[in-house]
Amino acid sequence: MGSILRLALKGNYNRLFCTVVDNSRNIPHVPVMVNEVVKFLKLKPNEVVIDMTFGSGGHSRRILQEQPDVTVIAVDRDPLAYSFAQELAQEFPSRVVPLLGKFSDLPKLLQDNGYNRNSIDSILFDYGCSSMQFDLPHRGFSVSKNGPLDMRMDGTRDPAIPTAAEVLSNAPEEDLYKIIKYYGEEKQARKIARAIIESRYLFKKLTTTEELADLVETIVENKGDKKKHVATKTFQALRIFVNNELNEINYGLLLARHYLKIGGRLVTITFHSLEDTIVKRHLMGNVIENAANPLPLKFNSHNFNLDIQDVSKIMENNWKMLHKHVIVPSFDEVEDNNRSRSAKLRAAVKVK
Repeated sequence: MGSILRLALKGNYNRLFCTVVDNSRNIPHVPVMVNEVVKFLKLKPNEVVIDMTFGSGGHSRRILQEQPDVTVIAVDRDPLAYSFAQELAQEFPSRVVPLLGKFSDLPKLLQDNGYNRNSIDSILFDYGCSSMQFDLPHRGFSVSKNGPLDMRMDGTRDPAIPTAAEVLSNAPEEDLYKIIKYYGEEKQARKIARAIIESRYLFKKLTTTEELADLVETIVENKGDKKKHVATKTFQALRIFVNNELNEINYGLLLARHYLKIGGRLVTITFHSLEDTIVKRHLMGNVIENAANPLPLKFNSHNFNLDIQDVSKIMENNWKMLHKHVIVPSFDEVEDNNRSRSAKLRAAVKVK
């Protein structure tokens, strides 16, 4: 309880966040490992490529510029990203198909636009948050920018998805502990969960990113990377939980195999071990052991169903790796774009 009292004495719980002006149109976004992405996609004329995580469109733009006859299906669950995709479609007429939805929405989205199974040439996944989400305080993703604890990639589009603040206000301590431990890989998850509960009942519910960051900072000592805030793992955990990211990644990779042609290429970029583990297991044909969600998600109501009649087909290894070792950013890229430092790229071709 001492940590909560110290935090209250600091006056952190009396702070108010400022109204944020949406300057997203001016936010620079640097796509990660774009040269490597183009290399492994090996684009050919008249191909159809799905950019499953469009974001600000950096990868898609490079793909369109690299091969003049390629069509890009631009998918994103974020309405702001969708608006960027619509703008890109005006810039490249008849070559961009903007689609708004999650990975799990893909079957309906593709069906509505005339694309069937085994009809796609390449699929790109660039997991995690985009720069525009981190850089806009009112989205609630950033540990360093004060704003409401939201973290919904869909924005306000789906009222069934809880905000991070709602999770912190309603989840029992044991569930908070598991969320932070498993999704944030945070060693001090137990102490953080206890502090959140103490705050909820003794002072006030956490509603802003600054309040949560300050709370974690009072109880977690930074023994590792001094450049990384001690609350980074807690923020990651909440973001993954709120957006059901691991289940979406798992399901999205099943869909990739479903829609790619034989010989179609898959390129993934991951930013932490939870994402990368799911990708590796899919590429090795070890899908059943993909514990995409080790927690009972009582605050998240997503359920996925894929029309696969024979479960053994899921276990078949349909992929051939296009490289021997995982691809990481060059030293120069990390120097120019610090957010690329933890990225890992994997590429494979569908062989059956």
